Amino acid sequence: MTQVDTRELTSEVSLTGPDGRLDRAAVGWARRPLVDTAGIGCGWGRTKRWEYWNVTTPTHILALTVSHIDYAAVHEVWVLERETEHTWQRSATVIPARGVELPARLEHGRSRASARHLAIAIDELTSDDGRHHGTRLRARIPGASFDVVAQLPEGHERLAVVVPWDDKRFQYTVKDVARPAHGTLVLDGRRLEVPAGESWAVLDHGRGRWPYDVTWSWGAGSGRSGGRVIGLQVGGRWTDGTGSTENAVVVDGRLHKVRAELTWEYDPAEPMRPWRVHGGGLDARFEPFYDKVTRTNLLIVSASTDQCFGHWSGTFRSDDGDQLTFEGLLGWAEHVHNRW
Repeated sequence: MTQVDTRELTSEVSLTGPDGRLDRAAVGWARRPLVDTAGIGCGWGRTKRWEYWNVTTPTHILALTVSHIDYAAVHEVWVLERETEHTWQRSATVIPARGVELPARLEHGRSRASARHLAIAIDELTSDDGRHHGTRLRARIPGASFDVVAQLPEGHERLAVVVPWDDKRFQYTVKDVARPAHGTLVLDGRRLEVPAGESWAVLDHGRGRWPYDVTWSWGAGSGRSGGRVIGLQVGGRWTDGTGSTENAVVVDGRLHKVRAELTWEYDPAEPMRPWRVHGGGLDARFEPFYDKVTRTNLLIVSASTDQCFGHWSGTFRSDDGDQLTFEGLLGWAEHVHNRW
């Protein structure tokens, strides 16, 4: 099995050089969001910027997206009631992009999205001494709204990765799993709790310049198992051949990098069947209970997504030989094909 991700970044670095191309010194992975992406908006085209947050609770799943993909702003708010599978959803594609605000760098400013019948606000929370201790997520659509804090515990590590296709096409991603969450959810006038200790937030932060035609697999899960807080982050296809991957297991806030390209076993035509992801000491099984299907075809631009929600179980052997068994991690696995 091919070992990758040998270079860990430990100090701050810029994603791009003065010419707007990829700064090769940024290629690697880190435990904190060390990469400065302020230079990404240099007018090269095909630039994609987004913040995606998902919050899982014992009864509901909440999600929001704020994005600017060069020629359009694309946003979404989505809520699933797990018992009934009833959903509240609103998406907006605004061409040309307007009504969107994204920070030049993660945790260095707010994010905003506004469109017809949709409003999203993402704000970083800091203490009096300037320490960042969480992110406030607010969203409103007809029939649904939520106000949730994704806490950032002291010492909690995030997976930050720079993926290079070439010097003009590259992506910086921060995948942050198992963030403790709490807050409120209002559905058709019913006020519900996002209960502390039982709810978890996951972030997908992206800044980069993408190829036109891309397929990816992504999975994440968060929860308590065996008395420990465990976050699972796995990805594939889009990173193949780049020398970078986005795979890790977070145990009680400590990130363990999976230094191998994983093998994904699933059927894109039948995504509700079990999935298996394995390699690099990880062997994980995913059992879906709901498929969030999205299909868009605007001829030149198209998107096909099956984001299946369910539970992860499996085993993980870390680099230092520790063996971990986990089960019941609530999250998702998705198959995406974009022409964008």
